Amino acid sequence: MGLGVIFLSFANHHQNVKTNKMDRLKAIVLLMKQKGLRKYLEIGVFNGHILFKIQSTFKIAVDPDFAFDNARKLGKIFLNPFNLFNKYFEKKSDDFFATDATNVIGANKIDISLIDGMHEYGFALRDMENVLQYLSDDGVIIVHDCNPQTKEAAGTWEEWLAVNRAGSWNGDVWKAILHLRCTRNDINVFVLDCDHGLGVITKSKPENMLHFLPQDIEKMTYHDFDANRTAFLNLKPAAYFYEYFNITKP
Repeated sequence: MGLGVIFLSFANHHQNVKTNKMDRLKAIVLLMKQKGLRKYLEIGVFNGHILFKIQSTFKIAVDPDFAFDNARKLGKIFLNPFNLFNKYFEKKSDDFFATDATNVIGANKIDISLIDGMHEYGFALRDMENVLQYLSDDGVIIVHDCNPQTKEAAGTWEEWLAVNRAGSWNGDVWKAILHLRCTRNDINVFVLDCDHGLGVITKSKPENMLHFLPQDIEKMTYHDFDANRTAFLNLKPAAYFYEYFNITKP
């Protein structure tokens, strides 16, 4: 039995969606299985709780401080043989795109990417725009933490540290979503109302656009966001995922 057959057999039997709720892992798995998206990039890996479950022979992991060691990497290969192909870059995403992306990705293009890095406007926006440069025409970007439910969850990194990282921290990733919706007429952007807000970005005509200037977005507060979250985010119910991508519910 060839190596390719072994991996295909493993994928057919083990890449199952085990929850009825939509979340970032479920969205990624369904897109890979039903839309044939394969080449995967994850920014903001932390302990690998998403990365290690993904089945692809082309996986790139970027994080300035991985919360796992080589022993855990090895163990995850036994649980999911596709982790044998993982490429790890323990550095800031800005540095990865500046020094590594061209050589590592090159003409391959990324089919699907999860962005879950630093939850601040400037960082998140650069991650989105950098990934877009390497995204295939049919590719999809999933962005975590786009819909904070409280002022505290939408605070700064320093404010979250001051309370000993209590509660959820989504930061102001929502501003990066709004920024793209105001400045890019070559992509469609919306947010699914689940899993702290899942941003979805595809290369297609935007459903609609807004017209704020970047300097205006920078000055916006959580109060501004809370009063306009549906319009700012192009917020959709979680079930819209199946309609938009023409995907069958598992």
